This record gives sequence, C-alpha cells and structure tokens, in this order.
Amino acid sequence: MVIDCKHVWNHISGYLDDSLSPEIRDLVQQHLEHCEICSAILDSTRNILVLTADDRIFELPVGFSDRLHARLAREIDGDTRDGRDDFED
Repeated sequence: MVIDCKHVWNHISGYLDDSLSPEIRDLVQQHLEHCEICSAILDSTRNILVLTADDRIFELPVGFSDRLHARLAREIDGDTRDGRDDFED
C-alpha cells in the first residue's frame, strides 16, 4: 500500500506522538524518506510544537490565523496561485 501527501498530512500529529499503528507509521516513514514537501511539513510542525511549548509569550499580527487557515486550505485543495501576500500586514 502506498500513501500520498494528503494521507501523510493527516497522520503527522500521530507520527510525532508515536501513536500510529506500526503499519501506518512505516508507510508514513517510507513516504517521508522520498518526499521533500512532507518532510518540510514534518519539520515545520515540530518547530511549531517547540515554539508553543515555550513559556514565553509572543503575539501574532492581527488576522494572521485567518490568513494562515486560508493559505493552508488553498494548498490542500491544490491551488497554485502565488499567496506571498497572505502573511503581510
């Protein structure tokens, strides 16, 4: 069985928590070994976990969460338009 990027994205949290079944974990690991995009998402997710676990508080710009969710939705839907302005104030 082969899994694609969307499947891996759905399992990133479980992969990091080590809560996946051995079979699914192996499939995710095999995919990560060959997919730079999913490996980057895994690294980014790890970084987010480290930042959110930090007890120092930082404020995001107003509207950042909405722009982030919109951009993620476009990426998942395969929209290839340039969204560089999504995170500008």
